[in-house]
Amino acid sequence: MEKMRIGLELRSLNNMIRRYFEFSSHKNEIETITGNNGWIIGYLADNADKDIYQKDLEDHFTITRSTASKVLSLMEQKGLVQRQAVAQDARLKKIVLTEKAWKIKGLMREDAERMERTLTSGFTEEEVETLYSYLQRMRTNISNMNPALS
Repeated sequence: MEKMRIGLELRSLNNMIRRYFEFSSHKNEIETITGNNGWIIGYLADNADKDIYQKDLEDHFTITRSTASKVLSLMEQKGLVQRQAVAQDARLKKIVLTEKAWKIKGLMREDAERMERTLTSGFTEEEVETLYSYLQRMRTNISNMNPALS
């Protein structure tokens, strides 16, 4: 009997998930954004109730000021974000998503939810919770072995 290799299975599953998104129904609409743009759109959407500034992105994503400035400039050129002046300090510009970015966020969410439903099809809620706890434990095990991986 062949030995079960969990790491190999997880890598294979990860590759299949990546390919799933490469062939998603919304790929053409989402194609204009890079992975980093997607993370920034997600962060801004999740914090839409707050004023987010370039410094917040620098801190959250651990990126330099010049990197954040370049990324935001490119996102502005793509029509994904706008920098808006705030009343209390004319030097500050809050970063807000455009309608185009909100649409892309919605499409990304639809694809992610569809993928989650596909992954968990045939599982009971209890089985999903158990699997999730096992995966979290594996992440903790790896993190404890090498904190740089956290």
